[in-house]
Amino acid sequence: MFNRHKDKSLKQIVGERPLLIGGALIGLALLCGVLPVAAQDQQNQTPSQTSSQTSPQASPQASPQNQDDGKPKQDVPDEAGGPTDNVGPYAIPKKKAEDPPPPPPPVTPKKLEDIPDYSLKVNVPLVNVDVLVTTKDGQFIPGLKKDNFRIMEDGVAQQVTHFNVSQAPITAVLLVEFASTSYSFLRDALLASYAFANSLKKDDWVAVAYYDMQPHILVDFTQDKKAVYGALNELRIPGFAETNLFDALYDTLDRLDRVEGKKYVILVTTGIDTFSKLTLDKMMKKIKDTKDVTIFPISVGWMLREYCETHRGACRNIHGMGIPVSQMDYLQGDNEMKTFAAMTGGRAYFPRFQAEYSEEFQDISNDIRNQYTLSYAPTNSKLDGTYRKLKVEVVGPDGAPLKVTDQKGKNVKIDIVARDGYTAKHTVD
Repeated sequence: MFNRHKDKSLKQIVGERPLLIGGALIGLALLCGVLPVAAQDQQNQTPSQTSSQTSPQASPQASPQNQDDGKPKQDVPDEAGGPTDNVGPYAIPKKKAEDPPPPPPPVTPKKLEDIPDYSLKVNVPLVNVDVLVTTKDGQFIPGLKKDNFRIMEDGVAQQVTHFNVSQAPITAVLLVEFASTSYSFLRDALLASYAFANSLKKDDWVAVAYYDMQPHILVDFTQDKKAVYGALNELRIPGFAETNLFDALYDTLDRLDRVEGKKYVILVTTGIDTFSKLTLDKMMKKIKDTKDVTIFPISVGWMLREYCETHRGACRNIHGMGIPVSQMDYLQGDNEMKTFAAMTGGRAYFPRFQAEYSEEFQDISNDIRNQYTLSYAPTNSKLDGTYRKLKVEVVGPDGAPLKVTDQKGKNVKIDIVARDGYTAKHTVD
């Protein structure tokens, strides 16, 4: 039974096999003929046609770009340009707008060894003006403010930047005329000098000098009043009859140039210059060029001068050495002393009696210790060494001249004492 079934099955299989093989061969032949034609048609089509004919439902294995080769996939940014799909193999970057180049860094010079650094310093000139404001009787007027002062330089208003009321110790030179002229002159000069010494305070610095033919220093700057009295005690016997005022004052101002701060010259003199090498013009120029020095002249010999005015015959040669001195010579000397004082911001005194000396020096002490100090930067900043005129006014809140009344309500005339001008610095100073 088993053999008979086996044979039948084998016969059926052998009879059907040729039909299956023949069909397979025919299909293979048709496939081989179609593939070359499809490949040729695909080569003749444009890329756009090719992509349009591609079925969106095609298998991922049909596109080699979609095959995973094991590398991480990178997305091309939109701003890079070129195709944004997966067909194009290249990405063409877009040209961006060029930004302006950054500014170059500051060039720092190399510091060389052994060469120090230098800096430029510019000093703005500052003019100091001491102003004394008193009544007609010489009484100091306190309580003034910065806005009460108006300063004019060569007619141009200046802005006051610093203001102060000074009551500081003084630095002064007592310059005394002591020559063989007249006993009355010598006595008055000594009395005036002692009166000044009595007005000194313990913190004041004072030097004592006298002059005849030439200046002589008796004591240098000291705070010891006994040393000042001791120097004046040496003035007993005069040596020469000449009174070289200009030479002595010039020498004193020249020495004070080397002393810092504000200085004063108390000049006790008759005002007569007899034999100086310097002229009045040179003396005036020296005073103009001197800074921070105020001159207070004290005239002596007024009693003798008044006597000689009424007894001209008896006083023809009052010096006793054959040197004629007239009343006109003394008036000229008085005018010079007033000029020296006005140029430096001081006042000239002409006491007639011995009792006036202490009062005059008390006024000088008040003038020195109670005064207004003003400072300003000049609008004319040229360092040309020129002499510039100054004018100081005291005004009220409305800009009009200040009015001062006494206890009875009456208007009191005020005196303003300040220097007439100053010499500007020169470029080479």
